[in-house]
Amino acid sequence: MGRIAVLGAGMVGSAIAKDLARAHRVVLVDRDEEKLAALAGIEGIETRREDLSREGGVRRAVEGADLAVGAVPGFLGFLVLRAVLEAGKDTVDISFFPEDPFDLDDLAKKNNAAAVVDCGVAPGMSNILLGHHKREMRVDFFECLVGGLPVRRSWPHQYKAPFSPIDVVEEYTRAVRMKENGKIVVKPALSEPELVEIDPIGTLEASNTDGLRTLLRTTAVPDMKEKTLRYPGHFEYMRVLLESGFFGKEPIEVGGAWIRPIDFTARLLFPLWRLAPGEADLTVMRVRIRGEEGGKEKEHVYRLFDRLDEKTGVSSMARTTGYACTAVVNLLLDGRFTRKGICPPEFVGAEPGCLSGILDYLAARGVRYEHEEIG
Repeated sequence: MGRIAVLGAGMVGSAIAKDLARAHRVVLVDRDEEKLAALAGIEGIETRREDLSREGGVRRAVEGADLAVGAVPGFLGFLVLRAVLEAGKDTVDISFFPEDPFDLDDLAKKNNAAAVVDCGVAPGMSNILLGHHKREMRVDFFECLVGGLPVRRSWPHQYKAPFSPIDVVEEYTRAVRMKENGKIVVKPALSEPELVEIDPIGTLEASNTDGLRTLLRTTAVPDMKEKTLRYPGHFEYMRVLLESGFFGKEPIEVGGAWIRPIDFTARLLFPLWRLAPGEADLTVMRVRIRGEEGGKEKEHVYRLFDRLDEKTGVSSMARTTGYACTAVVNLLLDGRFTRKGICPPEFVGAEPGCLSGILDYLAARGVRYEHEEIG
């Protein structure tokens, strides 16, 4: 049993805390008293109010912990991770911040700390799968299609945000990096839309998003891409807003006040994108890894389809993201992953036995990946 500080009590952070409390002592930290109150009294969880953006907040939050979990919004993630590493704590992070995590590699190694970053479903499990097969075969092609969606489609957006809405908007505006013929290329966000068939849902639309992240640095695969899945029609609305300047970050004058268009747009969209209490969501992912294995061409295909757990009320995105994180937390605490420094999930997948351990852990919680070998 370990003592774990979970930093952030949002939808996914709360699911992480409850899962870890089954076998560990958890200190759940957030500045929002309402979020903390929702988990107060759960056996194994101690709640603590702390503003993690303030000087010393993270240091106080992780004091006495064996390991920390970063589950804050992306805009705060890098600062929180740096503070955790300055405190010399191992950490698993799902905050998906825009900065380069390897900028903290020297700090982590100096303090003999491990930081598994981007440890969710995608990035996260997708990286773990690639890291595993990269050790077993020569990989020539990697593709990840992934999306979190409401089960019920509704006009006009046909979308609800099962995780931080501001991170969704960042995903829709950030330039996309991918690999083509061995070279990194940059394309606009939401470019190259295509219709794809995803069982058991049917037709979804996939558009380019910047989800490869650390794989561009750590993995020499000549062709790699990641696309986000939505119900058909959603991306067209988002592209209109993007091209019309509604996601702009430079302030403009409106009625004598200076505002950023993205702040105005977010204020309008976020209430519409919020999942209602108990509203069912789903997560779908298809990962294709192709190359040469055992002297012949082979393709590995992984499929995930997951829905809200109606018994516990834990959303699908919280389950698929949070339990991937907690699986890796247990690998660190059990000494099955011992590498120090900044460790993207592909490093975890490359370690013998780690993928099978993670898949078993997820399956025990009802999150199941189907694996098909072709060739």
